[in-house]
Amino acid sequence: MVDLAHISKKELGKLFDHSVLPKNACEREIREGCRTARAYNCAAFYSATSYWTPVVREELAGSDLLIGTGIDFPFGASPLPVKIAQMEEALRAGCNTLDLIINVGAARDGRYDVTKAELDAFKRIAGKDALTKVILEVCFLTDEEITRVCGLIAEAGLDYAKTSTGQYEGPSMDQFLVMKKALTGTGVRLKVAGVKFPRPQNAYAFIKAGAELIGTRASGQIIDAYDQMKEIGLL
Repeated sequence: MVDLAHISKKELGKLFDHSVLPKNACEREIREGCRTARAYNCAAFYSATSYWTPVVREELAGSDLLIGTGIDFPFGASPLPVKIAQMEEALRAGCNTLDLIINVGAARDGRYDVTKAELDAFKRIAGKDALTKVILEVCFLTDEEITRVCGLIAEAGLDYAKTSTGQYEGPSMDQFLVMKKALTGTGVRLKVAGVKFPRPQNAYAFIKAGAELIGTRASGQIIDAYDQMKEIGLL
């Protein structure tokens, strides 16, 4: 667990995946997002589609930031061949971290064979070339469904389980703790997105609870609030 009381602002940046995710984002907004991610020393920058990856590569050249995109973002409901094509294209474009959105409807129907097939394909295609993160979209799932999907993520040997896309209702702390319990001892790390207002307080609460990454468009706002959070005794 990160010691938030004794971390530098530069180190703090590595707890955040910065993102610009609107489907109608323009090149100026993508470039501005990349520059924000560099300025705050974030772990990665994410766009919603690998269409923007050449621009992101240009902006992040010479930095240690990872280049990311979502696979079947934000709905996750496409058939597996479509998702595989997106994974392969993202890797060809130069992404080295990928967030796969599971087929939430299939999980809700108890079709865990669909979930397993998606996760196994993700591991096979991206496992050696990219950091793998799986989005559950927990606001649509029961605790039992969250637990089952987390178990499949661990079985597939993927790197991260992520709460949400940030496009719907964000995760509750209760839902995050269900994920944490399900993944304790597995080696799968936890990423949170969709942090609710007030973002700084809630983001730091998730980190203190065990999240190793926060995915957000508000990285700068949250990092800038660090000193204030310490001043008022939250950190």
